[in-house]
Amino acid sequence: MTTRDVFLPVAAQPSVDALVEQAQRGEELGYDRAWLPESWGRSAPVTLTSIADRTEEIGIGTSIMPVYSRSPALIGMTAATLQEVSDGRLRLGLGPSGPIVIENWHGVDFGNPLRRTRETIDVVKQVLSGEEVEYDGEYFDLSGFRLRQDPPEPAPRIDAAAMGPKAVELAGRFADGWHALMLTREGLNERVEDLNRGAELAGKEPGAVRTTLSLTCCALEDGERARELVRQHLAFYLGGMGTYYRDNLARQGHEELAHEIYDAWNDGRREEATALIDDDLLDSLAVGGTPERARELLAEFEALEAVDVASVSFPRGASVEEILATMEALAPEA
Repeated sequence: MTTRDVFLPVAAQPSVDALVEQAQRGEELGYDRAWLPESWGRSAPVTLTSIADRTEEIGIGTSIMPVYSRSPALIGMTAATLQEVSDGRLRLGLGPSGPIVIENWHGVDFGNPLRRTRETIDVVKQVLSGEEVEYDGEYFDLSGFRLRQDPPEPAPRIDAAAMGPKAVELAGRFADGWHALMLTREGLNERVEDLNRGAELAGKEPGAVRTTLSLTCCALEDGERARELVRQHLAFYLGGMGTYYRDNLARQGHEELAHEIYDAWNDGRREEATALIDDDLLDSLAVGGTPERARELLAEFEALEAVDVASVSFPRGASVEEILATMEALAPEA
């Protein structure tokens, strides 16, 4: 049975309290986990600590904590501490982010994201085991230290975000779960083959690696407003967040359109870029419309055999009221 999570807003919120209140509302509505992104705003671990302290049952998770902005040992220490303060409710989501954020915000060379992600996961697992960390990698050479406190029991599961074939294979091979995003139903099924290949290389049982599909969702009584917010969100990511999302859409059979959206956005023709996302493409990538229509679309994604968890995320332009309305309309118990 598919689980339904809530992905707290990637756009700036009024306060940490607002994010805590959204997680509390998610808990009341029956969502299984509250994921929190980390980009160039609030610190995910600090905010998740507040959420853990003021909730009782809902799981917490980072989606996604970049592997370039902290050392793997610090990520492991952070995960151990979050697992402690949340009484075992953490799931750690890791990923490379993208060169625009990593190089322009963190000032770090983006380098080889696949290798960096793999080594980070390897080291974090060693840290969380409580054993002395011994690692000789391309990026990290570590020796002689272990956690000063007892390791978390159980150790939190580690997920990896990925879009491309090799990255998804890496998630299947080295992580406990895969965070999928910006994928059509057909595109998801193609990438699952890569996931399963990675899991097989690691000797894992079929289905051992959990797939969480992150879906941009907006469900409002004003269905057209909801769809326009989703459309604007997709255009921003396809056009304004480097080439990763563009190339990901191109791999899924929309190469010409992906480049048209990207070119229009970067030429300053933002409205044109947004308009290029027609209804068919919108419905293949996201969920938008009236509450009834949004529930139907979400159910279609959840019915896919490859999806273990559907993560309800929100358009970057949505207001707090629109976020809460969507959360309520798409709640597991709705």
